[in-house]
Amino acid sequence: MTEKLRWGIISPGRIAHAFADGVDTLSDAEITAVGSSSQERADAFAKKYKVAKAYNSYEALVADPNVDAVYISSLHHQHFAHTKLALEAGKPVLCEKPFTVNAAESEELMKLAKEKNLFLMEALWTRFLPIYKIVRQWLDEKRIGEITLMTSTFGFRSEYDPKGRLFDPNLAGGALLDIGIYNLTVSHWVMGEFPKSHNIHAKMSETGIDELLAGTLVYENGVVSQFSCNFLSQNLNDFFIYGSKGHIRIHPDFWGSTQATLNVNGKEYIESAPFNASGFEYQTAEAMRCIRAGLLESPIMPHSTTLAMMKYMDSIRAEIGLKYPFE
Repeated sequence: MTEKLRWGIISPGRIAHAFADGVDTLSDAEITAVGSSSQERADAFAKKYKVAKAYNSYEALVADPNVDAVYISSLHHQHFAHTKLALEAGKPVLCEKPFTVNAAESEELMKLAKEKNLFLMEALWTRFLPIYKIVRQWLDEKRIGEITLMTSTFGFRSEYDPKGRLFDPNLAGGALLDIGIYNLTVSHWVMGEFPKSHNIHAKMSETGIDELLAGTLVYENGVVSQFSCNFLSQNLNDFFIYGSKGHIRIHPDFWGSTQATLNVNGKEYIESAPFNASGFEYQTAEAMRCIRAGLLESPIMPHSTTLAMMKYMDSIRAEIGLKYPFE
């Protein structure tokens, strides 16, 4: 029997609960510690998931000798500091998306991880979901012919709160980093490359963040990806891939989907791939596989992909005039 890999969690918010639900289904993993700025929140999380240690200090969490690896689910603007803290303590890290706020931060962390000989990965769970393996097979088999167009939306209605994480620039708010990253990364996953050109439109909030972002991406071979992300409307939130023979629909919510439809010559084939738990278990299993194998990065979600996407999002933010106060 494989010895269990012991996880520590930094910041037990909503996403951390999804991570913990996933870990519960992995026989070779357990959560042994949780760290929060609030002892009350740490205690509540520890009680729910039967976690041995609950710290009100992140420094204490990463110093715990019973923690083999750290999962970071704090707010966007804290990812850099918390990942650096864990790496400097000698812990491998799985950090929620967006990996950092900008490419410069990402580069620094990747350099540090290599110097420390530690595994480091952005937790972009979509890349590891079972339904995406099915869609990839359809694409590789050219079931829909040559790809011509992709369309996607990611939108939900959120009440305007200038101090909330979505709208506050001091917290690295904005649609692009929070949700648009999924439209971009799935487009990149389909094409295996970044677009050669794009046209971007942004609607800025009173706080100066992008509350709506829409774009048209054009790839070297002429394929177009049209996307939008926003905090203003409840969208359908699916992802379509159109080709010369048919199309593929990744069902809502596409970034965490369990269903996809293949439509060829008017005939539909629906595939389902339910999660074992929350869906976060698949990226966690990959991180543990890499850590046990002594890898510094995952071949599925390598540093180069994360860094290139951060640079691309940097360029979009520069285009729409969004620079955070702390940058």
